[in-house]
Amino acid sequence: MKYPEILAFDDALRQLDQFDAIIDVRSPAEYALDHLPGAINAPVLDDAQRIQVGTMYKQVNSFEAKKVGAALVAKNIAAHIEALWLDKPREWRPLIYCWRGGNRSGSMAHILAKIGWPVAQLDGGYKAFRAHVNAALEQAPGLNFKVICGTTGSGKSRLLEVLHANGAQVLDLERLAAHRGSVLGNLPSQPQPGQKAFETAIWNTLRRFNPALPVFVESESKKVGNLRVPTALMDAMRASDCIALTLSRANRVRLLMEDYAHFTDSPASLNEQLEFLTPLHGREKIGRWQAMAVNGAMPALVEELLADHYDPAYLRSIDRNFVKYGQAFPLELEDIDSAAFQAAAWRLTAMPV
Repeated sequence: MKYPEILAFDDALRQLDQFDAIIDVRSPAEYALDHLPGAINAPVLDDAQRIQVGTMYKQVNSFEAKKVGAALVAKNIAAHIEALWLDKPREWRPLIYCWRGGNRSGSMAHILAKIGWPVAQLDGGYKAFRAHVNAALEQAPGLNFKVICGTTGSGKSRLLEVLHANGAQVLDLERLAAHRGSVLGNLPSQPQPGQKAFETAIWNTLRRFNPALPVFVESESKKVGNLRVPTALMDAMRASDCIALTLSRANRVRLLMEDYAHFTDSPASLNEQLEFLTPLHGREKIGRWQAMAVNGAMPALVEELLADHYDPAYLRSIDRNFVKYGQAFPLELEDIDSAAFQAAAWRLTAMPV
């Protein structure tokens, strides 16, 4: 075999989990937007250098730009070899890619192959990967979804976590989106990924599932925070069998107080989010809710939000959007402790496929 081996994405996909490393040599800004699952960033040009060389191409000429670019690329590759790979054995097999599988990945792949490593270079680069993800997500997933439905605070996300811990197949869109899916759902310590990175995470999760086994997923809307759920996936979920998860109002308040403790600790942040509900509920009611937050009446506020906002919205949408909800499998949680969620998870995994 002559190295570097040039791999089309379909060939690389069959081996994607077998490479010893996946190396994205694009700039840090490109990598941050999205990258192949598990890839590390070892840029041959950093963000400033990429702009510098690109400007020379346009304002001077390609020859001068290539000389400067080659010197920078050589220095950066040398630094990566010294910092990251000097301890790698001869059998170490990385997959290297850039934007289109051209000069940047070719430079890295050539040097590593000359050292003696069995290097693979992704033909078409990230662009080919992105085309594959787009095509895959435009098709129906062909999976047996079990959609967990339930009002806000009924424990859907916690149940998915327990199912996943027990080895069940779970698509947790809110975790992938870093958002809890409502106007109050942003996570203060974790920004949402970009749309492309969200779609890559979905694709990477779906590709690992066994079609013969159920996939548990929460009854999401078309958007999770600022991110859009792919249309084909949304359509498949909405046509799937449902599970009607219920929990008493008092326990739902307890659960939400635990899950949204960051708002309890920072009423100003909560009141900022409540402003978005003004067109639905009017200035007077929002002002009263904001005063409750400032005065520490959080349990009463949560209960009113459930009664006046979240529950009516849920009841308006669930039958319309999930066509099999009328025949949903009923599942009641007795409490919000771990034993209750384990019991619910066991019931679901014992259901016939």
